[in-house]
Amino acid sequence: MATVSRQKSILLKQFNETRARTLSLVQTLEKDDFVVQTAPFMSPPKWHLGHVSWLLEVVMSKIANNYQFYSQEFSEYLNSYYHQFGEPHDKDKRGLATRPTVDQVFEYFHMMTNKVTDILQNDLLDEKTQQLFFMAINHECQHQELLVYDLQNLLADKYRPVTKNLIPTPSEQESQAITINGGLYKMGYSGDQFCYDIELPEHNVYLNDYKIDTYPITNKQYIKFVEDGGYDDFKYWLSDGWDKVQSEKWKAPMYWEKIDSEWMTCDFLGKRKINLNEPVCHVSYYEADAYCKWAGKRLPTEAEWEKAACWDEKNQLKTIFPWGDQSPEAGHANLLESYIWNCAEIDAYPNGKSHYGCHQMIGDVWEWTSSEFSGYPGFKTGFSEYNDKWFANQKVLRGGSFATPSISIRGSYRNFFRLDERWLFSGFRCAEYV
Repeated sequence: MATVSRQKSILLKQFNETRARTLSLVQTLEKDDFVVQTAPFMSPPKWHLGHVSWLLEVVMSKIANNYQFYSQEFSEYLNSYYHQFGEPHDKDKRGLATRPTVDQVFEYFHMMTNKVTDILQNDLLDEKTQQLFFMAINHECQHQELLVYDLQNLLADKYRPVTKNLIPTPSEQESQAITINGGLYKMGYSGDQFCYDIELPEHNVYLNDYKIDTYPITNKQYIKFVEDGGYDDFKYWLSDGWDKVQSEKWKAPMYWEKIDSEWMTCDFLGKRKINLNEPVCHVSYYEADAYCKWAGKRLPTEAEWEKAACWDEKNQLKTIFPWGDQSPEAGHANLLESYIWNCAEIDAYPNGKSHYGCHQMIGDVWEWTSSEFSGYPGFKTGFSEYNDKWFANQKVLRGGSFATPSISIRGSYRNFFRLDERWLFSGFRCAEYV
């Protein structure tokens, strides 16, 4: 592990940057925007601001005897799913609560920022305490990403980001599959910085030889599935997935709409024609799996995905990121700090390709894998009710999206969602056995 003084310096810097980034995401919102809940799966911006601050109180309650929470009313509203702190507020009713007010939530946000800053500056922090605060920072990063999902659902192109950059111009390359040799692979986080408990411990898995796509599946490829009647033929779908297609009347990815024989979408860039060279986005696990079956392929396991992303065959070592151990920079990947507010076209980040030659395995879209979300062999929880309570009925996604903060992603990071969820920035790439 890094030295205590270095860890503490990193901790304070990340905390300050993370709190500032949260505020920047909501800086241009009107007050009315903060309280609206457009669907049961999203949360009002007000709730996100309050919840990430309440989680800081949860951490402080873990390190201080007899800690008194700021407000019982706040705790009842801002508790997401931690039953150890009382009965959580109904998620689908967060938009019905007018109290605490937006002004009160902002006051609370700044109060908790100041309180934690004092602790990080003045207190002697043991390693366990530091890890708890690193967890809280990364938790806030997760909610920054969720907030971006929700802002798209709430406002789309009516959202005015503080910073907006141009999308990089890709070169022209043909998509292909890369062959990767199997054998034993040590899976999990291998660095010396913060990671989640679900990324540990490193453990050996055996892989057969396989092929994996160079790029995520594009809109151009996915439209072929749609136009070929993919949403009308049960033979491509898991039983639960077919039921969802029928009950929800799915005909295409979320936000897609066919107008005058032209597929359109509505996102931060506005209502526009589908860009055929962007990775397909807003597809559920069911849709990703159905496409793979239609194409005569399959989704990779998360072990296959991780090896393709992080294993350096030439030097026989694993790196933290596809390009090496260096933290993400502008030329590596399309992450939140890219401030593009959209997927980049495939091959837009050649400097971020993996040792095997797989592109955009970090950023743009989370990629569904076929793996069930569960603990690794020897798993030990690092924080009660945080990750391990979800070890059922979830699939693992890898790689991050254009809304993922750069400090919150690495090749071993495991995201997880239910199989029918698709408001997240989710896509996939195909694999097949050799």
